[in-house]
Amino acid sequence: MTHPTKCIRVRVSGRVQGVNYRNFSKTNARELNVTGWVRNLPGGGVEAVLEGDKRKVGELLNLLKTGPAQALVSGMDISEVKCKSYEEFKVVY
Repeated sequence: MTHPTKCIRVRVSGRVQGVNYRNFSKTNARELNVTGWVRNLPGGGVEAVLEGDKRKVGELLNLLKTGPAQALVSGMDISEVKCKSYEEFKVVY
């Protein structure tokens, strides 16, 4: 059964830079077949756009709530955005 496509922007705060958070996001997104991008934000946060099957996007969000072992996520701001049909998930600079 195919689920509707979900497109969201998430801004993650906490100790999420310098702890492999972007690569963790990319690896898990690709495993879940979620497309979009992730980048560091000035001031220490991380921002990502996640696009894909609604259930898979939800699974990725749950993983991002914890992040890699060295990360300490203190907050997530999530909003829906217009889908752009990304071809893959990548780290942008």
